[in-house]
Amino acid sequence: MQRQSQLHAWLSSLWPDRQFSLAPASADASFRSYHRVSFDDGSSVIVTDAPPAHEDCRPWLHVQKLFQAAGVHVPEVLAQDLTQGFLLLSDLGNTTYLSVLNAENASALYADALAALVNIQLASRSGILPDYDRALLKREMDLFPEWFLACHHGLVLTDAERATLEQTFECILAVNLAEPQVFVHRDYHSRNLMVTTLNPGIIDFQDAVYGPISYDLVSLFKDAYVEWDEEQMLDWLIRYWEMARKAGVPVRADFAEFHRDYEWMGVQRHLKVLGIFARLYHRDGKDGYLKDLPLVARYLRKACERYTELGFLRRLLDRVENKQTVLGYTIERPAA
Repeated sequence: MQRQSQLHAWLSSLWPDRQFSLAPASADASFRSYHRVSFDDGSSVIVTDAPPAHEDCRPWLHVQKLFQAAGVHVPEVLAQDLTQGFLLLSDLGNTTYLSVLNAENASALYADALAALVNIQLASRSGILPDYDRALLKREMDLFPEWFLACHHGLVLTDAERATLEQTFECILAVNLAEPQVFVHRDYHSRNLMVTTLNPGIIDFQDAVYGPISYDLVSLFKDAYVEWDEEQMLDWLIRYWEMARKAGVPVRADFAEFHRDYEWMGVQRHLKVLGIFARLYHRDGKDGYLKDLPLVARYLRKACERYTELGFLRRLLDRVENKQTVLGYTIERPAA
C-alpha cells in the first residue's frame, strides 16, 4: 500500500490539475510492475514501478536509447524519478504478439519482428552493453541442475554425473561463444512484442547484452509460450538468414553452420528457462510458469536427440520425465 501511495503521489505531482485512473497493465518475472494511467480524454500512458531496493531503471534507460537510435519502436520516456524507481512511458497498447498470433498472421508478424531485430543487430558495437560472456552463460545453465533437477524433481546428481554435466556445459559454451556477437535483447518473444502501427513495439529489454547472434532468434521461434512446427520455424529462420546477410549482419556464410549455432544456443537458453521457471515457483511462489515447462523441455529434448554430444542431457530428461506427475504437471515421453 505504501508503494501504491508513493506512485499515486508522484503521478499527481506531474498532473496536479488533471484527473486520472490507475490500473494494472502487466507484470513480469521480476519485481517490476506496470500500470496504465488513463485520462478522461481517452489518452493513456504507462508507469513502471521498479522498487530501487530490487530493481535499477538505468539499464532500461540505456538500452531504450540504443534501440531507439537503431530505429525500432520502443516506448518514449516522458518522465522519470530514479530515486523512487518510477518511469513514465508512452503506451504501446495491450495487444501482445502472443494474444493474436495464428497460422494466418504469424508470417507477417514475424517478418516485422525480424526486420526490427536486424536493425538492432546492425547497430551493434562492443563495449556498449554488458558482454554475454562465459561466466554469465554458465551461471544461467547452472540453474538447471539446482532448480529444475534438484528442487523441482528431487534429482540430485552424483559427483560423477555432475562432472559429466560440466563437460556437456563446456561443449555448449564452446559453440555459443564462437558465434558472431551483436546486441541481444535476451527475451525477444511473443510476450515482449506488441502489435502497433509501427510494428512491433518492443518492451522488457533492460537485460540486453552483447552476445551470440542466434540468441534472440531462439527466443522468438522456440518461444516458451507458443509452439510452431519445425518446418515452419526453419522457413522463418532461413528468411531471417537471407535478410541478415543482405543487410550486412555478420551471420555465418553457411546456413548449416548457422542452424547448428542456433540449435546449441537453444540448448543453453532452454536449460536456463527450465531453471528459472522452477525457481519462480519454488522460491518466489509464482506458479504461472509451471504450465510452460513441458514445451521448453520438448525443445531441449529435440536438440539433444540430434547431437550425440548432448546425450547425457537427454538421459537426464528421460529420468525426470518418467515420473508420473510432478507438482501438478505431466510430461509424456515421446514414443520410441
